[in-house]
Amino acid sequence: MSTGQRTGSIEVRHLRAFLAVADEGSVTRAATRLRVTQPVVSRTLAALERHLGVRLVDRSTHHLALTAEGVAFRAKAAAAVAAFDEALAPGRPRDRPLRLGHAWSAFGPYTTPLLRTWQQRHPETPLELLRIDDRTAGLTRGEVDAALLRGPVNTPGLVTEVLFTEVRVAAVAADGPLAAHASLSLTDLTGGAVVLNTVSGATTLDLWPPGARPSATLTVANTDDWLTAIAAGRGCGVSGDSTAQMHPHAGVTYVPLDDAPPLPVLLARRDGPGHPALPRLAELAREIVAREQRDRP
Repeated sequence: MSTGQRTGSIEVRHLRAFLAVADEGSVTRAATRLRVTQPVVSRTLAALERHLGVRLVDRSTHHLALTAEGVAFRAKAAAAVAAFDEALAPGRPRDRPLRLGHAWSAFGPYTTPLLRTWQQRHPETPLELLRIDDRTAGLTRGEVDAALLRGPVNTPGLVTEVLFTEVRVAAVAADGPLAAHASLSLTDLTGGAVVLNTVSGATTLDLWPPGARPSATLTVANTDDWLTAIAAGRGCGVSGDSTAQMHPHAGVTYVPLDDAPPLPVLLARRDGPGHPALPRLAELAREIVAREQRDRP
């Protein structure tokens, strides 16, 4: 596409539509998230591409993928949307709530100490913990100021810091044969299906060696569906130890995994100016982890 094809004006809705498609990998799912029709998303995305003079999305496959230009533009679009939302936030910047996203398990065992200590020290800035089911817990979409994420995060435009690591556990049906084991190995899980949360989960088939992967997989979109599928005996799952503490389920037993690598827990933010309280959040998160680990029996 040539730059001579640029027409019309671009609004923040164009950027939101592009980011939704980038996050969801599907125009249909992006339309559902934005609460508009699929043709509206397609037209909005096409208008943005015409204005920029480049293709942002490769439409040649069933699962949409970003082009190289789309990958580069994604970080800029996310930053622009975040800046727009921040500019329109009501009240003075220091009084605006600090929005902390997570997709599952939040800050694990440190969640309550973090929230309580923040309230004591910074009552003028409410800390809002929001569960948002996508890989960056709403961070790239501008819905939160920072996010607690697990596993590797390679999204352009984000800055991450590892706060702690947690051991992995197997999640199995409480009435199944694996629930009676004191511990399990990854190989023990390959005889049946493995349930994978492909939207916000940190477990993929890459956790297993290429020649020893599970015989089948079942994909879900959030932690609730993941637990339901496991409790129903449709497969087993792998997660961090915080999941056992934050998401107990009568139909699911969590069993330690002997040979799985630890899972990093990250604090992520967008690269560039953000909420003025972000440095204080990072400092307190580090302090809470150090204190709790020091005092742990």
